[in-house]
Amino acid sequence: MTDAHPEPVRALPADALPAAAAVPAPAAPDDAPLPSAAEQVIAEARQRIDALDGQIIELVRRRVEISGEVQRARMGAGGRRLHLAREMEVLRVYGDALGRPGTALAMTLLELGRGRV
Repeated sequence: MTDAHPEPVRALPADALPAAAAVPAPAAPDDAPLPSAAEQVIAEARQRIDALDGQIIELVRRRVEISGEVQRARMGAGGRRLHLAREMEVLRVYGDALGRPGTALAMTLLELGRGRV
């Protein structure tokens, strides 16, 4: 038996390895923790969104009240509860401003103000 002497391990030259940019980073799962800076931005933005949602809800409530006033005044004067031309105008305004989702939003607002037709 002969003793085998292994060759010494030599380091590879730096250019023998792929560049770090060439190796794609693994995709993070959707529930992976975000860096703290991103978490702070998201938390602050969500607080602003929550504040806006509160304002929007209050504005919708006010709109419903005013819509009720209009309906009562119209019916008190012998008119109909609904004014379809006005509703079409509301749908057009919201649709022009926000597209199809705007039209759906307007339909919801109209329904909240007058009930289902």
